[in-house]
Amino acid sequence: MRKALLSLLFAMSPIFAIAETNDFGLTFGGFVKNDFFYDTRQTVNIREGHFLLYPAGQNFDANGIDLNDASTTNFLSIQTRLTGKITAPDAFGAKVSGIIEADFFGNENASFVDANGFRLRHAYAKLNWSNTEFLFGQMWHPMFNTEIFSEVISFNTGAPFNPFSRNPQIRITHKMGDFSILGALIEQRDFVSAGGSTPLRNAVIPEIHARLSYKKVFNGKTFQTAVGGGYKTLRPLLATIAGGKNYESDETISGFTSTAFVKFAASNFTWKAQAVYGQNITDLTMMGGYAVSEVLDAATNKVKYTPINSFASWTEFIQKVGKFQFALWAGYTEILGSDDKILIYSDQVGGTLSTLRGTTANNSSAIKNMMRVSPRVVLTSDKINFAFELEYTSAGYAKKDTNGNLMRDEFGVISETENISNIRSLFSVILKF
Repeated sequence: MRKALLSLLFAMSPIFAIAETNDFGLTFGGFVKNDFFYDTRQTVNIREGHFLLYPAGQNFDANGIDLNDASTTNFLSIQTRLTGKITAPDAFGAKVSGIIEADFFGNENASFVDANGFRLRHAYAKLNWSNTEFLFGQMWHPMFNTEIFSEVISFNTGAPFNPFSRNPQIRITHKMGDFSILGALIEQRDFVSAGGSTPLRNAVIPEIHARLSYKKVFNGKTFQTAVGGGYKTLRPLLATIAGGKNYESDETISGFTSTAFVKFAASNFTWKAQAVYGQNITDLTMMGGYAVSEVLDAATNKVKYTPINSFASWTEFIQKVGKFQFALWAGYTEILGSDDKILIYSDQVGGTLSTLRGTTANNSSAIKNMMRVSPRVVLTSDKINFAFELEYTSAGYAKKDTNGNLMRDEFGVISETENISNIRSLFSVILKF
């Protein structure tokens, strides 16, 4: 094996030599991350509990015992990451660079389907002129601001309070002094709306997003703020099903998103905050979605859709003291209902799928709001970090009336709730390289 590897490297050495003389370069970095966590309750999560969303609702057995009121624990290393930074010769008068990044988190939420799967995170090329940047490839969605984002230890990075999505996109950023403006055309891949990436593709028009940012450095301090917004349209189905026959469906569902960021950073102190208002933002790993508001044709099961409005916000305080970092993160989110009356929340009607994160498929439970408080302490010594974080998440689940129906109105607004909470204790060891 060793001889084969040496032979391969020797064979490729001319390629590396040519690449070096032509200003090509590839350097690797990343980290090894080991997470050890304990939850006081069963949770709604992604990938073996690693990506925590919120505490699971009540699930009673025949004796009236809540089966979800049970603790759970796990040890995982699947967040371990490898990043390759690419440099290339100048082109079109611009500096050319790129990133390719992957981890072992997989793409399937099942233990034996894609456990430890090596999956693509980022893959993009950039062209940089003095004031303008073009980016082509898969990167964070613009709603996730790479300069102002949650630094929690948990892999959820503050979701579902903080937008979390990586998307194939074309992005242009132009700087004008302390200001910069960003525009992007976005498709979906790993983070998708109901029905996968197909509904956005079938709508033909990519998601559109724009953002205006301001950044000022003064006396060793930095102040940043940004506002942004987007618009996307889905075509959930090409056809509905009625009486065993297919009927064309050209109905679409559209929605706006808007956000505002702020950040203040001094030498040892940082404060950040973000607020989001959006319609049908499940592709951002946030609460909400869309529903059916009307059956347009009972004979063909053709329906009309309505987006669900959602609000979310978070803030974070970070204080560094020597090798220690002390931080406090807090977030709140609420499902605000729809502008139209809702006929169906999450069901199959003639092949029509509507979805709402936070509402179970059989409508046995629904969430109105959630809050999270998460303190942490991190000890850093050169390239290794030891981190401990507590994550208290409380979800307001809808109460039921005497008939067993969820207490919410025709627009999806829940009137009375019962709080269900979970506390996650997370210990992480992170080795950077």
